[in-house]
Amino acid sequence: MSKKSILILMRHGESIWNKKNLFTGWVDVPLSEKGIQEALNGGEQIKDIPIDVMFTSTLIRAQMTGFLAMMHHSSGKVPVMQHVGEGKLEEWAKIHSDNTKKDTIPVYYSWHLNERMYGSLQGLNKDETRAKYGKEQVHLWRRSYNTAPPEGESLEKTAARTLPYFDEKIVPFLKAGKNVFIAAHGNSLRSIVMKLDNMSGDEVATLEIPTGMPLIYHYDNGKWIQK
Repeated sequence: MSKKSILILMRHGESIWNKKNLFTGWVDVPLSEKGIQEALNGGEQIKDIPIDVMFTSTLIRAQMTGFLAMMHHSSGKVPVMQHVGEGKLEEWAKIHSDNTKKDTIPVYYSWHLNERMYGSLQGLNKDETRAKYGKEQVHLWRRSYNTAPPEGESLEKTAARTLPYFDEKIVPFLKAGKNVFIAAHGNSLRSIVMKLDNMSGDEVATLEIPTGMPLIYHYDNGKWIQK
């Protein structure tokens, strides 16, 4: 039987390429100073919510955000990366103290939660791209549900990898009554919010998820309620 639990979604803070106004996608760049502060500020908003498990993408900006957000968590627990199936990384990283284990939060990461892959736009300046292709076309690439950037992913394709992972790997923790924190990206999180809020493709086209701002859902017997 499902239990009540909490799901926290947080888009990573501003990255250095966000600051430079560049399309980033799967290019693995870190947070800017502003982004670091955004992650810390977001953490302040969730510091008193018990967190049992964390999920993030393989990209450093999301991982930095998740760890920074937990810096001042009231539990004092330490997030610890879980290198499942990674040979020596998993084998040699075992914790041999039950007391220490109790003071940690397992962190799982997967490419399924990565940002939308922006194809041949990655590394291009957004304003220069608008000047070349037109504002409407660039807006379509960035916000529409089923239109992909050149050689990249649409939100529909992003959702096709993000949502099965969410359902198979993350929801079971929520059904077991565990509180889950996901630090990820604008588009991978848009696909999750689309599912939770039963949004249409047209509705999700206008959805903007702010950087470093936690979205909190209560899960109760299969129902999602945003707080």
